[in-house]
Amino acid sequence: MTKSMKSKISVSTRINAPLEKVWYVMNEPRHIVGWNTASEDWHCPDAENNLIEGGRFVYRMAARDGSMEFDFSGTYNKVTDYQIIEYTLDDQRKGTVTFQPDGLKTIIIQVFEPESTFPENLQRDGWQAILDNLKRYVENLPVLSFSIQIEALVEKVFKTMLDDHHYRQWTSAFNPTSRFEGKWQKGESIKFLGSDEQGNVGGIQSLVSEFIPNRHVSLQHIGEIQSGQNTDDTQKAESWSGALENYWYFPSDKGTMVYVETDQFPGFDEYFKDTWPKALAILKKICEE
Repeated sequence: MTKSMKSKISVSTRINAPLEKVWYVMNEPRHIVGWNTASEDWHCPDAENNLIEGGRFVYRMAARDGSMEFDFSGTYNKVTDYQIIEYTLDDQRKGTVTFQPDGLKTIIIQVFEPESTFPENLQRDGWQAILDNLKRYVENLPVLSFSIQIEALVEKVFKTMLDDHHYRQWTSAFNPTSRFEGKWQKGESIKFLGSDEQGNVGGIQSLVSEFIPNRHVSLQHIGEIQSGQNTDDTQKAESWSGALENYWYFPSDKGTMVYVETDQFPGFDEYFKDTWPKALAILKKICEE
């Protein structure tokens, strides 16, 4: 069979999560090891992923009883963020992963060339099982989510939510002196600060890990700035370090739907459940004035 005549297998799934979240979880090594398995007797103990054209991925696949392990590895031929990934495995088989947004849901279509050892129906079932596992993993991540419908254009909502003056207003629900220091730009460090009743300043140090105007902002928390200490000093609090906070903006018939999702923090869940809706209500009032 010639290269152009090679058969291909297609599997797909529809995940109840925004496109940007699905893209992140599917490609972030700390999450890959959580979902990348077709059955309970196998797991993925280690993953490396350099998601750029020419970059390599190496996923260690191992039987839980220690009887067998191998590397699933290859090179990326094309990467268009939030749209398509094309790759070539080390055995020269090619594959494509396509991402399609569907409101707050995401459709993934994966097409790949089968290998010659096992029947194609078994390979299809195995790859489908991995996608199904990804779906379960994404939909059951321990996160808190909040949303609000705002009768204003997405450009206005996005700008209002992040400019210094209005940010202080809507985040006053968390702390009357709430503010930020830094730039809303991908790769930039940013501090979220507030004062306690004694005037001591504390907060969170974060990294802007994604910034797509009018669409998506992702913050990765680095650590805690404890009250009273120099705000240049950040404590690597385990409960905050590496945690994510995401904002999504979806145009709608009534204006803009803002969707916020945060990782869960021990001891803070009830506080966030009470305070985030209040903060978003303030944002809505500001944007609709």
